[in-house]
Amino acid sequence: MERATIDTEKALKALNDLIEINNDRVEGYETASKETDSTELKGHFSSWKNTSQSILNELRAEVRNLGGEPEEGTRVTGKFFRAWMDMKAALTGNDTHAILSSCEFGEDKAQETYSTVIENFGSDLSFEQLEMVRDQKARLRADHDAVKALRDAE
Repeated sequence: MERATIDTEKALKALNDLIEINNDRVEGYETASKETDSTELKGHFSSWKNTSQSILNELRAEVRNLGGEPEEGTRVTGKFFRAWMDMKAALTGNDTHAILSSCEFGEDKAQETYSTVIENFGSDLSFEQLEMVRDQKARLRADHDAVKALRDAE
């Protein structure tokens, strides 16, 4: 019985880590959208933000199903937050290549977070939870690849 409690606590931590990284992504793309004049980039940023908002709905529901409280914050002290702040600085110069490079750095951090959760907490998640996390990682990977392709085209 105690093992199930430990698993639930670990699962909640893992899912809340993913909530935080997606909160960071939403915040980052909101900032990016406000700071650029490019209608095309605004459209991309909105789409990538929407990916995380959809994922956040899934993660929050799963945390509640486990009896936990979904994380509402961001990783203010982490490298990911600094990456978004670097992006904001890059946006000030309206340099599309620099903006997209900063976005890609942030996307790399999201991929790393998902990989860490799968590696370190995969055995603490149910089969369905692990499949959900893998699917989310793949959806975020598609956004990552789109950011990279746009950046490489600049």
